[in-house]
Amino acid sequence: MYLEYFGLSAQPFQLTPDSDFLFMSESHSRAKAYMDYTVWNREGFVVITGEIGCGKTTLIQKLLSELDENVVVAKVFQTQLDEVEFLQAVLVEFGLNPFNAKKVELLDMLNNFLIEQFLQNKQIVLIVDDAHNLSVKVLEEIRMFAGLETRKEKILHVILVAQPQLNEMLDHPDMQQLMQRVKLRYHIRALSERELGDYVRHRLSIVGAANRTLFPPEALSAVYKYAGGIPRLINTLCDTTLTCAYADNLPAITVDLIETAAKELQWPSYAERVDKSRSAAKRDPSEGAVRETLQEQSHKLSVIATRVGKIEELSPALESIAKSLAAIETYLRNLVHSSNAQLRPDSTVDRQKRSG
Repeated sequence: MYLEYFGLSAQPFQLTPDSDFLFMSESHSRAKAYMDYTVWNREGFVVITGEIGCGKTTLIQKLLSELDENVVVAKVFQTQLDEVEFLQAVLVEFGLNPFNAKKVELLDMLNNFLIEQFLQNKQIVLIVDDAHNLSVKVLEEIRMFAGLETRKEKILHVILVAQPQLNEMLDHPDMQQLMQRVKLRYHIRALSERELGDYVRHRLSIVGAANRTLFPPEALSAVYKYAGGIPRLINTLCDTTLTCAYADNLPAITVDLIETAAKELQWPSYAERVDKSRSAAKRDPSEGAVRETLQEQSHKLSVIATRVGKIEELSPALESIAKSLAAIETYLRNLVHSSNAQLRPDSTVDRQKRSG
C-alpha cells in the first residue's frame, strides 16, 4: 500500500513484536538490564511489569536473540494453565516428553533435568510472559522448583513478565515466601512526548525512510494526544495515518491527518479515555469494591486449594501413621490390663487353696 508511496522498505509501525524495531527508551533499557543481570549473574527471580502494549514481549525477544548456546531457556507464553499443565509446558520447552506423567513424576523429571544441565555448566532460564494470568498454585510451584540451589548460587533463573495485576498478587501476604526470592522488580513506564518523537523516527530509519521527519513535531504532538506513550497505540495510529495519507494522495503528514486517523479509529484523546475510566470507577465504587472482594476471595480459595492439595498428597503417610498409632494404643491397653492383673489382691479362693 503506502510503502512505495513513501519510499519505505517495510512497514515501520507493524503491531507484531519484532526485536529489530525495539526502541530502547530509558525505561526499556533499565528493564533489559535487569533481565540480563538475572541471566548472566545467576540471580534467581526478576519481575518486569508494564501496561498493555508497552513492549514487554519485544524485550523478551531481544533478550532471547542475544543468548548463546550455553544458556538453556524455557519460554512459556500461554499462562492460563493449572499447575500440572504448567509443569508440562516448561518440560516441553526444555525438550522433554512430560505427557502421561503424574505431578510427582513431572517434578522429579524437572529436578533431574535442572541438576544435569547445571553439572554441564549450563545456565537455565525460565521466562514467563503474561505472568499475571498465573494462578496462586502455579506461582507456588514456580517458587518450589526455583528453590533448587547449590551453596553459592541458584540453579534455575526465573523472569516473570506481566501486566501490573501481577504486582497486586505478589503484594498479598500469602505471597511473602515468593517475594523473598525476587531479586529485582521493575515497572516499564510509558514513553514521554520527547521519547515518542525519537521512537517514531527510530522506526522510520529502520525501514529506510529518506525523510525521517515524515511526522513533523506538531504531528507528533497530535499522536501523543491520542496514543499517549504506549508503543502499540502509537503504531496503530501512525500506521492508520500513513494509510489515510496514501488513500488521499497527500504528500505529508499533518495534524489534520492525525485527527482524521483518530476519528476513523473512533479514538477520543488518551487523556479523555483515562478520565472516562476513572469517572466510571467513581460513579460505581461498589462495582470496584465487589471486584476487589471477589479477587480477594478467589485468592483465598486458591491458597486453601493449594494447602488441601498438599494434605491430600500426605494422605497415604497419614493413614499409615494412624494405623501405627492404633496398634500402639492396643498394645498399651493390653500392657496396662496385664499389669493390673498382676497387682490385683488375691481372691478368697486363692487364699484357701494356698492354706489347704
